[in-house]
Amino acid sequence: MCGNPPGDDLPWPQAGRERLILSSPIGWVGTGAPDPEPQVLAQLKDNAVMMMGDNPALPRMPERPTLLDFFRCRFGDFTVRHLLGSAKRALDGGHSETVVMACLLHDISNGCLVRPDHGYWSAQIVAPYVSEEVAWAIKYHQALRYLPDPAAGYDYPANYDWFFGQEYRDELPAYLRRDMDVARAHKWYMTSRIVTINDIYFFDDMDPVDPAIFIDIIARNFRQPEEGLGLDDSPSSHMWRTMIWPNNFL
Repeated sequence: MCGNPPGDDLPWPQAGRERLILSSPIGWVGTGAPDPEPQVLAQLKDNAVMMMGDNPALPRMPERPTLLDFFRCRFGDFTVRHLLGSAKRALDGGHSETVVMACLLHDISNGCLVRPDHGYWSAQIVAPYVSEEVAWAIKYHQALRYLPDPAAGYDYPANYDWFFGQEYRDELPAYLRRDMDVARAHKWYMTSRIVTINDIYFFDDMDPVDPAIFIDIIARNFRQPEEGLGLDDSPSSHMWRTMIWPNNFL
């Protein structure tokens, strides 16, 4: 569970201080909003400090966080419902555990990190802990979302025209077109394609899904570090730490 267990009175970092949070530039650059740093730093007086470590406004993560702890304690509600719903759809469709895992993790970056290039970020976050095929499918699902495949039963998502404008179909950047071609010719194309087929888009119904149904699949297909995600020393552990402590000043 998230948060402190009964009777746990561990102190929060910077106890008794006013903790100041400075938004990361990726959240405001290009929006027209002013740089918030000068105003925030100007508040550094008396009892105020820059936020570092656990934020009391967030559930405290367990000592050794697992994958499902991030689902419960850090990811936004829409992302959780989306990932669980996509994985449940793949499971109900009789797909392999490789596909189910890829569906469960395909948008993980959206949960509590970054949205741009989310397929590439998501693949990099989980790559040390899953099979090469799962990470590959997650990476290339981003480009394949825009590539119709009538033979596989996949059309360009209609709501993308609402999200991005109909003209965006013809304005896709070169790297996405390149990766469409790479994926289309790859032996794991259908793994990634099935991820897009089971991707539950904005207007689809998403019934609540109990994450417990995936515990055994995760145990067989996700290499949980003994120290806890973010506390190990993998190439992506810093990304998990960023999700544990998303408001750290540095």
